[in-house]
Amino acid sequence: MKLARIFAGVLAACVAVLVVPGAATAAAAVPIMPLGDSITQGGSIGGYRLDLGTKLRADGHAIDFVGSLTDGPASMPDRNHEGHPGWTIAQIDANVAGWLNTYHPRTILLHIGTNDMYGSDPAGAPRRLSALVDKITNLAPAADVFVATIIPIRFADPAVRTFNAAIAPDVRAKAAAGKRVHLVDMYPSVAVADLPDGIHPNAAGYSKMATTWYNALKAVPGSIGGDDPPPPAGNGPCTATPKVVGSWNGGFQGEVTVANTGTAALTGWTVQFTLAGGQSIGQIWSGTASGTSPVTVRNVAYNGALAPGATTTFGFLVSGPGTPSLDAATCTSS
Repeated sequence: MKLARIFAGVLAACVAVLVVPGAATAAAAVPIMPLGDSITQGGSIGGYRLDLGTKLRADGHAIDFVGSLTDGPASMPDRNHEGHPGWTIAQIDANVAGWLNTYHPRTILLHIGTNDMYGSDPAGAPRRLSALVDKITNLAPAADVFVATIIPIRFADPAVRTFNAAIAPDVRAKAAAGKRVHLVDMYPSVAVADLPDGIHPNAAGYSKMATTWYNALKAVPGSIGGDDPPPPAGNGPCTATPKVVGSWNGGFQGEVTVANTGTAALTGWTVQFTLAGGQSIGQIWSGTASGTSPVTVRNVAYNGALAPGATTTFGFLVSGPGTPSLDAATCTSS
């Protein structure tokens, strides 16, 4: 009888633990990485991160801003980020792998390019941003990456508009290829009147940025908790990352890396990309090409089968006028 009473007491205690309100249903905080330059850092007021965190928590979302830096008012409940004052796209690109491996963000908020607009090569900034986004999606394929057009600069508005006009279709093409990237049109959210120094928002401007980020996050299931969306219909679990590996007067050499980002083996793949007007492929290896706008490349017999996580590369020579560059490439299984 004594043993029976002890057992009954232990069982009752276990039941009491199980029915503590919220104990079994508390959601793990979603790690969100604010990534960029001083506009992400936000100075002593915490930038857009202050109001964005407030909005998300008010909705009942458990979120955790992550990063190696800590800024904002002492009363701010979550002050971590990767907003590096004065940094360019290239500087973020050089360091992002370490941050991703350390903090494993589920969601990334990327606003970068402002310092490139008054640097030595603003025209190359869209290409650098495209390469950065490709690196992020290849290193963290399960993360949702929200890529913002950059906010105005009072003394460099034409350069900003040109940059934003170039990155928008590139980001959309990556999304259409099955990458978890989302364009956030931040430029119209902040007025020049909200920029006391012509570059950085005041509190009102940062609040407007927070609202735009908030609306973008709410529109993507899983990015701030809850169930992830199903894979995009019609897109295979592969990515294609293009780059220029050499150039000369009247042509260049290109290379595309195809990666199986799914959990099942691929039996074949098809890649598409667009060349500049007047350019065409004259020679290709490790793939078969057709068409010019866009160019379609299919695997050959020996490199179509890719295990999960495996990659293969094909290369080609391009001839014709214009700058040596490659548009974003899309990949589907076949």
